[in-house]
Amino acid sequence: MKRDNMKYSEKISNGLNNLLVKNYDAEKGFKLAMDKIDNPAINTFLKDRAAQRGQFAQELKSEILQYGELPEKDGSIKGDIHRAWMNLKTAVASNEKEQLLEEVERGEKASLEEYNEILYDRDVVLPPSTESMLKRHRDAIKSSLTMANIHERIA
Repeated sequence: MKRDNMKYSEKISNGLNNLLVKNYDAEKGFKLAMDKIDNPAINTFLKDRAAQRGQFAQELKSEILQYGELPEKDGSIKGDIHRAWMNLKTAVASNEKEQLLEEVERGEKASLEEYNEILYDRDVVLPPSTESMLKRHRDAIKSSLTMANIHERIA
């Protein structure tokens, strides 16, 4: 029974580490977009999202440590490539704000999918505290996606 418990904890911590990396990537992406857009309202939105994702990363790190696993320390290569793509795309785009906000929206949709994947994994029953944290993060990302859509329409 103890060995099964170990695998259970490892599977959850691996999923949480995946989300941690995604939050590192999102935080960096929001900061990059913030540096490229000269609009106070949109910059405030991006700054708030970057801070939010930094907070999510801290919460995920704590949760991973509770499972006795080591949290990841940085973002992914895929995230680095996405940010390089954002740089290239905006360098040649006629409407930089719109392009960056579309990338923000795309990233938020991908984050929602990642959170839902863990939350709806039938092979794992998350502890109530972990499930609650993940749902709170997911709901905040949904709200962020709605705001990104509004800013994109205004831009």
